[in-house]
Amino acid sequence: MCGIVGYTGYRQAYGIVIDGLKKLEYRGYDSAGVALHKGDQIDVYKKTGKVANLEEFVFGHDLQSTTAIGHTRWATHGEPSDRNAHPHYSNSGRIAMIHNGIIENYASLKSELINKGYSFKSDTDTEVLVNFIEEIQSQNECSLEEAIRIALKRVVGAYVILVLEAGHPDRIIAARKGSPLVIGIGKNEHFLGSDASPMLAYTKEVVYINDYELAIITPDELILKNLGNERITPYVQKLDLELSAIEKGGYDHFMLKEIFEQPDTIFDSMRGRLDLQSHQITLSGIEKFANEISNTNRIVIVACGTSWHAGLIAEYIIEELCRINVEVEYASEFRYRNPVIHPGDVILAISQSGETADTLVALENAKKQGAIILGVVNVVGSSIARLSDAGAYTHAGPEIGVASTKAFTAQLTVLNLIALKIASLKGSISDERYQILAQELNEVPKKVEWILDTQVEKIKQIANKYKDARDFLFLGRGYNFPVALEGALKLKEISYIHAEGYPAAEMKHGPIALVDENLPVVFIATKDAYHEKIVSNIQEIKARKGKIISVVTQGDTVSENLSDDFMEIPAADEIIAPLISVVPLQLLSYYIGVELGLDVDKPRNLAKSVTVE
Repeated sequence: MCGIVGYTGYRQAYGIVIDGLKKLEYRGYDSAGVALHKGDQIDVYKKTGKVANLEEFVFGHDLQSTTAIGHTRWATHGEPSDRNAHPHYSNSGRIAMIHNGIIENYASLKSELINKGYSFKSDTDTEVLVNFIEEIQSQNECSLEEAIRIALKRVVGAYVILVLEAGHPDRIIAARKGSPLVIGIGKNEHFLGSDASPMLAYTKEVVYINDYELAIITPDELILKNLGNERITPYVQKLDLELSAIEKGGYDHFMLKEIFEQPDTIFDSMRGRLDLQSHQITLSGIEKFANEISNTNRIVIVACGTSWHAGLIAEYIIEELCRINVEVEYASEFRYRNPVIHPGDVILAISQSGETADTLVALENAKKQGAIILGVVNVVGSSIARLSDAGAYTHAGPEIGVASTKAFTAQLTVLNLIALKIASLKGSISDERYQILAQELNEVPKKVEWILDTQVEKIKQIANKYKDARDFLFLGRGYNFPVALEGALKLKEISYIHAEGYPAAEMKHGPIALVDENLPVVFIATKDAYHEKIVSNIQEIKARKGKIISVVTQGDTVSENLSDDFMEIPAADEIIAPLISVVPLQLLSYYIGVELGLDVDKPRNLAKSVTVE
């Protein structure tokens, strides 16, 4: 969850680290801090709040240093405060550490250290770990590298750590398990980050560090070892990513930019894969296991948050087109409830970051039981991508806004392609139906572009009208039920307004009790097999004086006339429609958040990549 940055080289490190923290602030913004190596000492500066607070705090200090580490925090152990902010010193002040993750056995380690005379200035598990390392180094009279190696063999939990030691002014020691770490390779300099964004301006050559690996980094050398002290040859990859992808590009917020990027990102997720001339879908990442996937009796989709909603839609699509039994699980529950997994089952993991901790552990457990792991992720080289037997990248590009938008539609695009590919191999749909859906999918970018060109001003007005509502209800049926869930989630994330999503038919089984003249009810009421039923549900709400906001298909005067307000979308096959019907809901949430004066890119208490439980 937290963002970590490091630099060692010939440049002034503070500016590089602080700029990197700004690029990683989507990973947490409860507090921020930096540690600067000053020869025989390490200076630490840290402050509650966003990185801008830290910049103001350090103004006027001597920040000259060519080796530094920095951290932006999403709080786990200890409330957001100056004293709980990273970096943390060891008791002697000779070691400083930043940490992304959770040390689960920190309480027992802390008790041991207190009995040995150690004192603690924070409530964090990180301060326990840095002192545990110092104690090992002291008792064994060993190097810091060896002390870290010994300590990590006793640690239970997830971590990426970056460590500085006084007297070693050009060295950073790093290690990871369960949280991401990327090292950028420059000429006589190295960059470290939770992802590649802090180093894009300086290098495109990177090394992705694996679990249980330890890196010793100096300006002119990267030494990689496992916890058994064996050298590992770093695998250098070339990034296919431009700096402009992580900048706002003239938009007020990253979220708005990413909503407007969707015609391109949906197209990019199909590019080179969907060939309408030959009616072929090419997914090289799953070709090796295509027959096993096609012949499996069971697919289990595991995901969290918005990705889980994409999984629910995929369940409908795969069962209809491929006639394979599909189950959708919250990864956080799936990993703990001892699920029944048979060899040959396909576990399909959906994750924007490819680092979601619960999803990753669920996959590891399933793989041990003989399941085929299929990954749909956005970040190249991520942990889930490396663990998967097969899979497909979504090509959405970096998503900086914490509330997922373009990643969701990119996931749906890839999931549609996978379903069509499997259905074609199985022969479970006709050629005519296959060609119609392929053509419909190909037209999605233009239809999303139409929404962005024609509906924004109307949605702004609706947002202004309903911004003071205390509650919202989102209702949909069939393929649009998960879209209702996603619309409610977006509104909660961005505006802090309570919202719930339900299948429209379930409204009468409880939620209708909430309806009065003050409750806005958002219907996804597109023209599909459920249209007559959803119109009946709208009338039931209207009879109870609820405020009706509808997402309607162009030309659907019935739904329009029943609604207090409506947002139009182009017509589409019901299987493809969620890719289009979700866009007005993204815009509605965004503009309500903006009307309320909130920071829509950094909603309170949230972080982008959930790398801890």
